[in-house]
Amino acid sequence: MSPFTIRRLGPGDEAALARLAADETDFTDEAPSPPLSPEAARAYLADPQVWHWHAEDGQGQPVGFLMAYVHRRRHGEALDVMFEEIGVLEAWRRRGVGRALVAALHGQMRAQGIRGVWVAADNEGAQAFYRACGYEVDELQGVILSRTV
Repeated sequence: MSPFTIRRLGPGDEAALARLAADETDFTDEAPSPPLSPEAARAYLADPQVWHWHAEDGQGQPVGFLMAYVHRRRHGEALDVMFEEIGVLEAWRRRGVGRALVAALHGQMRAQGIRGVWVAADNEGAQAFYRACGYEVDELQGVILSRTV
């Protein structure tokens, strides 16, 4: 039996999101983010276009997470998925947590008939992980630019 389980979060899991925000550095090596307000967390978890999974230990504590968005396209396939982020606690890395989360994403995509998924990887470690999960570098999409308005 696996030492962790994977489950998709939904309405009622607002506290799990708050725990993740508080421990973000442990999952992603990034500075902690302020948690969503209770109303924003409910809306996030109720949005069918937001897919969020947790890997949880035997006590129900998160040891990893994956978040993706489903979005409509104006041409080609009607829908694709933007794989937004993944994080695994350092003590749980290299134990199959990340791969299990990616497998959950791919399973949901198959169940909904969505074929395309893309992810931005800004470092070699992330790129190596995604390649190990079957992803390939898209040379046409080599950069991402952003702006806050």
